[in-house]
Amino acid sequence: MKAIRIGTPAGLEQLQLVEMEDPGAPGPGEIRVRVHGSSLNRHDFLVCAGKMPAADGRIPLSDAGGVVEAVGEGVTEFAVGDRVISTFFPRWIDGETSDRIAAFSEVPGDGIDGYAREVVVRPATAFTRAPRGWDHVEAATVTTAGLTAWRALVVDGPLKAGEVVLVQGTGGFSLYGLQLAKAMGATVIATSSSDEKLERLRALGADHTINYKTHEDWGRRALDWTGGRGVDHVLEVGGPRTLDQSAIACRAGGHIAFVGALSGFSAPAPLPLILARQIRFQGLMVGSRAHQLDFVRALEATGIKPVMDRTFPLDQLAEAFRHERAGLHFGKIGIAI
Repeated sequence: MKAIRIGTPAGLEQLQLVEMEDPGAPGPGEIRVRVHGSSLNRHDFLVCAGKMPAADGRIPLSDAGGVVEAVGEGVTEFAVGDRVISTFFPRWIDGETSDRIAAFSEVPGDGIDGYAREVVVRPATAFTRAPRGWDHVEAATVTTAGLTAWRALVVDGPLKAGEVVLVQGTGGFSLYGLQLAKAMGATVIATSSSDEKLERLRALGADHTINYKTHEDWGRRALDWTGGRGVDHVLEVGGPRTLDQSAIACRAGGHIAFVGALSGFSAPAPLPLILARQIRFQGLMVGSRAHQLDFVRALEATGIKPVMDRTFPLDQLAEAFRHERAGLHFGKIGIAI
């Protein structure tokens, strides 16, 4: 079977298309999955570009959508022919997170081999069913970007109808957040550095948009737009360069879901404002298998579908990452396998 491995030293130029031995039949408690789709995340890029450590020869990509080809002894949740999606933390089934989970030691494409390959054999609990009616590339976007937005707004929020949500940029996570917020009766403020992308955000349902390059005080502008009350939830992806404006935009007692730091980790946080306004500042990383099962049901109930940018074949994975790095995408970048 075909697969992509990360070369030594790691780098986009070192991604290698290789032939691997077929993994064979599943053992007890396992399923064999034919992988048909994946999607790119910032985490995948960092691993493949050598900015996060990974074992030599690691197979990248944390997301997968595919079809069950065989089930091992004792597996009752899945049958041959079922369409499934992977989980980001295969052993986080339910409940609270743990140090073991936070260490990324069992995250596909990082601590263990990922899904840039045609076939995998894994424990059945490393998958859930896919949303009905979605193609495999669309379904693969649920695993990381979609589930993180669900956890930020619904599990940790908890989002209520009539509240105001601020989303940053036009990556897959932010667009899932916009769609979820609108489906649940919230008002959405969205930011981007591109007027063209802001127009597309409005077409998706954003109630108010701000160009953060034109208006560096976008947090104040969001605050003013709410009549001085502030937003209830901020989906924070920028990190040090945006956190101060997020805090300005947030209402007293509001919630900032910190899910990324595109501008790095070294700048100081606006702690006085966070303390004075008693803002709930919460870091999070994807979610559990139980969260994913709930999210899939919600997607089917609401009719939400992911916003897709482009889909690349597996042998053009490096080019797909370059497209991601250029920052020109709107929504998720898919990989057809």
